[in-house]
Amino acid sequence: MKLHGTSQINQQQHLQIGGVDAVTLAQTYGTPLYVYDTSFVRNRAQAFKETFATEQVKAQVAYASKAFATVAMYQLMHEEGLSLDVVSAGELYTAVQAGFPAERIHFHGNNKTEAELRYAISEQVGCYVIDNFDEIELLNRLASEMSATVNALIRVTPGVEAHTHEFITTGQDDSKFGFGLLNGQTEAAIQLLQTKAHINHKGIHCHIGSQIFEMDGFITAADRIITKMAEWQMTLNYTVDVLNLGGGFGIHYTDEDEPLAPETYVRHIIQAVKQQTAALGLDLPEIWIEPGRSLVGEAGTTLYTVGSSKKVPGIRQYVAVDGGMGDNIRPALYEAKYSAALANRMNEPADTTVSIAGKYCESGDMLIWDAQLPQPVAGDVLAMFSTGAYGYSMASNYNRVPRAAVVFVADGQHRLVVKRESFADLVRNDLQLRGE
Repeated sequence: MKLHGTSQINQQQHLQIGGVDAVTLAQTYGTPLYVYDTSFVRNRAQAFKETFATEQVKAQVAYASKAFATVAMYQLMHEEGLSLDVVSAGELYTAVQAGFPAERIHFHGNNKTEAELRYAISEQVGCYVIDNFDEIELLNRLASEMSATVNALIRVTPGVEAHTHEFITTGQDDSKFGFGLLNGQTEAAIQLLQTKAHINHKGIHCHIGSQIFEMDGFITAADRIITKMAEWQMTLNYTVDVLNLGGGFGIHYTDEDEPLAPETYVRHIIQAVKQQTAALGLDLPEIWIEPGRSLVGEAGTTLYTVGSSKKVPGIRQYVAVDGGMGDNIRPALYEAKYSAALANRMNEPADTTVSIAGKYCESGDMLIWDAQLPQPVAGDVLAMFSTGAYGYSMASNYNRVPRAAVVFVADGQHRLVVKRESFADLVRNDLQLRGE
């Protein structure tokens, strides 16, 4: 069992996160509860930024906020000097409410609506990542109507298939995202953008997937794009000022995972870009990256209360908790794996194999198969680790269960940053069948 960030075992043999007893957090705020170790997030952000500074490369580190988007997290990222990726008007609105500087916001998405783009232009968003030919026409028209000139990158698919789950692979040729790098679409997009007076085409973006542990995919993508950059400079008179190589850096969920340190990912990317541009006689572009999961994933721990237990003779023991697929859909969606511990019994031998079931009315609502724990009993606090990315952001009200609260912890202090939903919240937008 690996403890992340500031987590440790205290004198009561309880899990402690950010200097706060996890059992105390469960008692104070209830369960399920998302707990974020903010010192971990800040250290990760600094590691990414400092590597670029050490290598003396002009860069932006943008938090890919689909991993976890709330006002407080956006404010924390602003304090650390990061930029911000958003993929919807809702995420943009949250960023605006958080006071995040619009010039450091990048707007992604493969089907941005006219209303979303109008809103983004009105907020003076710093950069758009254009995904298709329709968006070029729409964005230029709206910018013209609103007397604006906008900065943009175009997203390309470099034909690189990352070693990850098929649902979170995005850089291959057959993808809903981006312009094909190898089939002439990117050149056509560049030429079209050269005719658009209200779009300042700053460069190229790619993202090859998520939860990636190897550097080969990033390096191959960079090499392919930079080779094309030399061609574009000669044939299209187009110079790439910004090269955004996306994110997808892997994190530790279970003992099977062996991610690289953040600075290692960045250093390899910088070296690859420097070597290839120098070999082709190109100026070094500004390098952007987009870590999301790798900033917040391991910082998050979800606390549950153990309830019922069921033994199937000769097969397995199911132990149910008071959450499940409503607060973490990833195990059901793409068989994501996690590790766990009993937060109130950390030093007891993990000599029992149990499967952690959720409370939702689905057979597939399983959080962990075959977890090694002390024999759980009702009332224990189960801590599931590395749940900081895509837990809260993908949460639902399935079975009309209110969404969980979120707490930030650091230096022995805890702060509620998202309230637990109430039953009244569940029906807030419902209307009566009859009546005025």
